Amino acid sequence: MATVNAYLTFNGNCEAAFLFYKSVFGGEFPYIGRYKDMPPTDDQHCPPGEEEKIMHVSLPISKETMLMGSDSSESFGGKTIVGNNISLSLNVESKEEADKLFKALTVGGQVTMPMNDTFWGAYFGMFTDQFGINWMINYDTQEKPKP
Repeated sequence: MATVNAYLTFNGNCEAAFLFYKSVFGGEFPYIGRYKDMPPTDDQHCPPGEEEKIMHVSLPISKETMLMGSDSSESFGGKTIVGNNISLSLNVESKEEADKLFKALTVGGQVTMPMNDTFWGAYFGMFTDQFGINWMINYDTQEKPKP
């Protein structure tokens, strides 16, 4: 069964926002990565001036819920506009479930990133559905350490 988490996108102030959320909710960041941490590929490199921006951060806010976020980058998919800066992130239990939900939810929508294996150990994809809602689907392909 999929779990649903909020994914927030910021225009350069993700770290400040998540430090604030951490002060409110408590806890620790299981992961915080910057654009400079991405391994370069043939077609994508970290643009100058964006090295310290947050590529991904997560903060548990309950036993079931994770608040996640990143800074936007025009080089990696777009500019943050209030209204498009939140996505629903589905964490699923198998690649098959990921593919099934991705295929069904993308009907009439626009794929931003097709389902694919990633450098961070997940099978992941992003899209906007036919109603303008942003979605992310994630299946962790590598075992994560338990907190």
